Amino acid sequence: MRRAIYPGSFDPVTNGHLDIIQRGCKLFDEIIIAVLINPEKKPFFSIQERCDILTEVSREIESGDCKLIVESFEGLMVQYAMERQAHAIVRGIRAISDYEYELQMALMNRRLQPTLETVFMMPAEEYSYVSSRLVKEVFQLGAQINGLVPAFVEERMRQKNSG
Repeated sequence: MRRAIYPGSFDPVTNGHLDIIQRGCKLFDEIIIAVLINPEKKPFFSIQERCDILTEVSREIESGDCKLIVESFEGLMVQYAMERQAHAIVRGIRAISDYEYELQMALMNRRLQPTLETVFMMPAEEYSYVSSRLVKEVFQLGAQINGLVPAFVEERMRQKNSG
């Protein structure tokens, strides 16, 4: 079985994230969507909310025989990946600026754990500019985010904002 880890903050999960997961299902038998616990960031959604949202929206992904698991983790990614007996880390690349950062991380991860591969994937063109940070920013300024995130995510964001 080929198991991959797709780590990220997913705050909020975007259609670009889901596109990468769906594409990854063509390559792997199991993908663990790993929500990073980063105490230094002020998230829009709590870890539990993000895991719940990801569990809900991942049901709509055409995953074929690929099993999707949502978990949270903290600490060193390669250590978590080895504990989960993963073969690869999946990372989405939108632009050259992403590539430079992701390349550094991939090379460090390879140095720390040579058996763990990093797979870079590009989202569909319509999501190539979408980031969680940008979605939050335009949402909080009152702009429409439909088409950037699943309807369920937008609904949860509106509930959170009004509550």
